This record gives sequence, C-alpha cells and structure tokens, in this order.
Amino acid sequence: MSQFYKIRIDNRQTGEEITVSVPDDEYILHSLEARGYNLPFSCRNGACTTCAVRILSGEIEQPEAMGLSPELKKRGYALLCVSYARSDLELETQDEDEVYELQFGRYFARGKVRFGLPLEED
Repeated sequence: MSQFYKIRIDNRQTGEEITVSVPDDEYILHSLEARGYNLPFSCRNGACTTCAVRILSGEIEQPEAMGLSPELKKRGYALLCVSYARSDLELETQDEDEVYELQFGRYFARGKVRFGLPLEED
C-alpha cells in the first residue's frame, strides 16, 4: 500500500505554486502529470536537467538521476522525472541552463576536456 506525501512546488518559470499529495511508489513528475500539472521535462530518464528542482525541505530518493553529479545531489538538487518522495517536500523548479552551468560550466573554455564529458576532476 502506498504512502502519500504532501508536496509544495514553487514553479519559478510561471510563478505558480502547486500543492498536491503524491504516492511514494510513483515518480513525482509522473504523479503530477496524472493530476493535470505541467512542469518542465525532456528526456524522462534522469539524463538531462530540464526537470531539475532544488529541495528546500524534505527527502527525495533518486537512484536513476544520472544527469546530476553527486555534488549537486548533496547540494539539494533533484530530477523530478526519476524522483520518489520520501517525506513531505518543499521544492523549487530550476532553470535548466542554471543547473547545467553549475554541473559542467567549470570545464568549458578551460582546456580540461580532451575526449567526452569530464565528470570528475583530473
């Protein structure tokens, strides 16, 4: 039997505030869409940063969020397309470019990339 958690999301792009209960056994994005809410997404596989949020309070489990570095996860970022609620949550949508810059920006125009994407410091 599913446990439900209350989620409040501040959608920075639209100014809308969403408050809804979601089950702990469904991806948050999928659950919100099933209830008629439209939030940014792209790949639905945890590989990009379009659906990124910042966790203001609460706990999320996101085992398949390969689009976020461990450092950004520790700093409270999550991908809604592959995240499960593990408590009541307060979230804030993020700008995709902002999150991408936080994750990869330090490598561009600095000569550190030889082949592929640099995921770890040399």
